[in-house]
Amino acid sequence: MGNKTPLYDHHQKAGAKIVDFAGWDMPLHYGSQLEEHNHVRQNAGVFDVSHMTIVDVVGEQSKDFLRYLLANDVAKLKEPGKAIYSCMLNESGGVIDDLITYYLAPNRYRLIVNSATREKDLAWIEKQSARFDVKFTPRTDQSILAVQGPNAIEKVRSIFSNGVYERICSLKPFEVMEYDDACVARTGYTGEDGIEAMLPSEVAKDAWDKLLAAGVKPCGLGARDTLRLEAGMNLYGTDMDETTSPLESNLGWTVAWEPAERDFIGRAALTAQKAKTTQRMVGLVLSERGVLRNHLKVIIPGVGEGEITSGSFSPTLQQAIALARVPTDIGEHCFVDIRGKQVPAKVVKPPFVRKGQSVL
Repeated sequence: MGNKTPLYDHHQKAGAKIVDFAGWDMPLHYGSQLEEHNHVRQNAGVFDVSHMTIVDVVGEQSKDFLRYLLANDVAKLKEPGKAIYSCMLNESGGVIDDLITYYLAPNRYRLIVNSATREKDLAWIEKQSARFDVKFTPRTDQSILAVQGPNAIEKVRSIFSNGVYERICSLKPFEVMEYDDACVARTGYTGEDGIEAMLPSEVAKDAWDKLLAAGVKPCGLGARDTLRLEAGMNLYGTDMDETTSPLESNLGWTVAWEPAERDFIGRAALTAQKAKTTQRMVGLVLSERGVLRNHLKVIIPGVGEGEITSGSFSPTLQQAIALARVPTDIGEHCFVDIRGKQVPAKVVKPPFVRKGQSVL
């Protein structure tokens, strides 16, 4: 038996197939992963992501601390209500975790860290915060619902008062608002419009029921994975980890090099690597029938070899796609070793799908 989110009984009631995910009993699907994927692309789905950890960071030096802790620079957030995506690095430039930071108020921020790295992340944050005047608090009293899809904003009208709903409608991507003891952000992990709502757990249970009654489809980890892959979004532990840097993981854009005087953990290592990076992350699209899976070998004749980090069949594109770490001078074509056969693949720049449409 693993950890359970406050909505576990709701998943069972909805007919979920429960699997272990990083020590949590989580829904893989509610009958059809394919239907859930397509419903998010065409309408709206809801994911329980309460296994992820909310961490509130407060104190006079909270901004200074986060500018040191993260590779991206929270000083870019000029006013409360903004959010930023970043990697949290170790001294060698490896990725401890990737996360979103929300600027809620002066001297008050909120981080969302991955479930698989929870204990490691909290220990690292505690260690690095020792010399700063800050306090961090895991919010175990809250749950997170992600409502995603082209009709997501319309559908969440069913769970918010008119005043709150109007404020949500005015949010732009990567903006966040607070009301009572809740936060709602225009963020997500699917490549679609939508929100991530951080709610007191009892409120989240009621919101789940209301969303399903409004025609929002419950969605599990399976659809979440194919949706994020189509959107070209990395999965921690699969596409990057402590042995790989953002520069090797298509996340160089999340590193704020300026101002040059800002010191952040891993900066020296990244600076040294920047001049001699030999690998990068690319997208692959299979030219023939077949399935691209994690860890398959990528062959670039005359150049070298790489490896698929995330691979799957794309329900939206109806073909196999993947993210792969490969030599930097890969070119536009390569081969993937599938059961001893070298199958041709096209090299593309992620994402593969944006707002339900192919961008290949």
